[in-house]
Amino acid sequence: MGSSHRHPSLSGRGDGDDTDAVSILIIGASVAGIRTAQALRMQGYAGAITVVGEEVHRPYDKPPLSKDMLLPDGDGKSVPLLSEAELEALDVELHLGTRAVSLDVEGRVVTAAGGTTFAFDDLVIATGATPRTLPGADGLEGVHTLRNAEDAVALRAGLESAQDVVVIGAGFIGAEFAAAARAHGHLVTIIEPQPVPLTHVLGAEVGAEVARLHELNGVTLHTGVQFSHFVGKDHVSGVALEDGRVLPADLVVVGIGATPATDWLVSSGLPIENGVACDATLRVLGAEHVFAAGDVARWPHAFYGVDMRIEHWTNANEHAGIIAADIVGTAAPRPQVPYVWSDQYGHRIQIVGRPADGAVVLSHGSVESGYVAIYADEAGTVVGALVVDDPRTLMKCRKAVTKRSAFSDLDLGLAPTP
Repeated sequence: MGSSHRHPSLSGRGDGDDTDAVSILIIGASVAGIRTAQALRMQGYAGAITVVGEEVHRPYDKPPLSKDMLLPDGDGKSVPLLSEAELEALDVELHLGTRAVSLDVEGRVVTAAGGTTFAFDDLVIATGATPRTLPGADGLEGVHTLRNAEDAVALRAGLESAQDVVVIGAGFIGAEFAAAARAHGHLVTIIEPQPVPLTHVLGAEVGAEVARLHELNGVTLHTGVQFSHFVGKDHVSGVALEDGRVLPADLVVVGIGATPATDWLVSSGLPIENGVACDATLRVLGAEHVFAAGDVARWPHAFYGVDMRIEHWTNANEHAGIIAADIVGTAAPRPQVPYVWSDQYGHRIQIVGRPADGAVVLSHGSVESGYVAIYADEAGTVVGALVVDDPRTLMKCRKAVTKRSAFSDLDLGLAPTP
């Protein structure tokens, strides 16, 4: 399914005798996997690259799934990561609709469902994360998670006829879907177990301000409540809460986070705990010639020096550059501070750094007219910021976090909002 097949023997064992050819195998054809292939080519790697992806679609971008793909004025189609011409120029052997089921590290071979094997000299694990679900969701029509193109297509279809929409979880996926459902004119209710959404990331004060977007846009938000069970036999008809209430629902989205997709690696002997454990260059600990990238990788972040696993689009792109530099032998890219954005109700929310490492030292404006929250640690160093609809201020904050500037040196010209 790919373009030029320069080393056909490397697409699987037993295809030929070209055993000396250097080959890189990437498991995962989403952002981390495809960007790694691109970074390798950009760094001058000329050997064979094989990319194996579980989904049947050509590689597509993930952020639009919960944004543009769901909006009523969009075309509902996924956004390709590469044009056909770019994919051709990338010169990779692409195996889609192929699920990896096991890895033999010593034998340097990955086995796929159906028994096909893929040999490698270097392996990049980029299998992403799997959305968490809730008991009773399996086999119940109308209950969805949102992680891939099929999910987005099914939800868009569901939005055409839905009456009562319930979102479980007020994180970014849940919030973005709620915004899309409101754009379709539906009644939307969000249930969130935390007393204030996103408290663990932003703190209660800023979490409450961001959550006001739901209220301002006609969404009902129930916080500090626990899910009990789904109501309905074949198709969902309601969501029951622990306090006894039943919310009517014919379309439900479960947005309660994701777990690293490492099930296929259980027998591999790789160190797996909240992702695949890697060193600072994303080499998997204790395994030569094996790397991990994107949502599935846990590694000591060069900027912070502590182990973390980050499920951000930007993180997947950065990992690609780090791995390519290590394989090719070029200088590693400069460490980037974490960055994530979310589009909700026509507003862009951007977060840079790690707000949870500090406390709010400046809160300015409001979510409806432009909002800024700056976080600093006990020493007064800027560690994070949340900015709504103000890209210029976001850039200044990003620079301050990257340079570890003192908050007292950060001149934004903004007065605190009482």
